[in-house]
Amino acid sequence: MSDGQQRQTPAEQRTREDALVGPATGWFDLVYEQAAGNEKAVPWFAGVRPAFAQWLGTKRLQGTGQRAAVVGCGLGDDAEALAARGFAVTAFDVAATAIDWCRRRFPNSAVDYVVADLFDLPPAWRHAYDFVLEIFTIQSLPVKLRQRTVTAIGDLVAPGGELLVICVGCEEGARVTGPPWPLRRSELGLFRHAGLVQREYDEF
Repeated sequence: MSDGQQRQTPAEQRTREDALVGPATGWFDLVYEQAAGNEKAVPWFAGVRPAFAQWLGTKRLQGTGQRAAVVGCGLGDDAEALAARGFAVTAFDVAATAIDWCRRRFPNSAVDYVVADLFDLPPAWRHAYDFVLEIFTIQSLPVKLRQRTVTAIGDLVAPGGELLVICVGCEEGARVTGPPWPLRRSELGLFRHAGLVQREYDEF
């Protein structure tokens, strides 16, 4: 650090990070708006994500009496799949257009579709969910926000709960470009800072 530089306080650092979050997430709503109701125009739309469908097919996952959260729910198919397993599901996305679209697609759904910012979630959601599903949200955001993103997702998990992370991976030491910005396997260790323990690791 040169004599002309000043060390940032934690509050100043957080302000700088908050300034980055807006540009990092604001473009999602634009994608849904431009799709104008055409699911095929949303680049990441795939119905129930194939990897999640494959995972569900190998598990006897029953959610009766349990709460689940779906991070960055998009158009809602994964949330509906969890609701079909008996979970009381809260599915949220930063894009209001996506949430409106979910409600139109599933007008009689039991899923609670909510517009919410991962970095400013309701306090009541902290450690509130028995099962949390995260698919591709982490690598949709810049690497410089990775620890903050992981912490926010991990904070949703209730004591004794489970988090399923489905992500695009890359080899250790590989040059990472994006979006999406793939995860190295070692980066899953960031979830330990949120008090989680890795139970399984599968490659699809």
